[in-house]
Amino acid sequence: MKTIKELAGSAWTGKAELWLDPLGNESVVSDCTMAIDEAGVTYTWSHDGKPHRGGLKVREGGADFTDTFHSPTSMSCDEVPSLPGLLAVAGTYAAGDGPPWRWRTTLSVRPSGELVLQMTNVTPWGEDGRAVRMIATRDD
Repeated sequence: MKTIKELAGSAWTGKAELWLDPLGNESVVSDCTMAIDEAGVTYTWSHDGKPHRGGLKVREGGADFTDTFHSPTSMSCDEVPSLPGLLAVAGTYAAGDGPPWRWRTTLSVRPSGELVLQMTNVTPWGEDGRAVRMIATRDD
């Protein structure tokens, strides 16, 4: 299995799916890019014609997540070693007056060679909900 460091310097292009439908059945699709460097992964995508960007800055024990749509303020995420892939992290965020929600992000390479960045909302009661999936092929 590849590691993030082995993919440093790579650039990727593909499609991003954004789920705003509460049932998670319908997604909005846009073009996306991803780049991997020594610090982690950065990406671009768009929604309603507005460009967005984000990334995961890898650090000891996890990563710091930012996204101009989802989390403009950096969210500290802890590593989830039990999940397979290049990187798996999770953090929490406030959702109104209720208990915090979890945000889980995984980065993996499919056997086909596609890079997949998957973001999932996890409710306080433990239900997973699709948020974002980016699927890209290597540019070089």
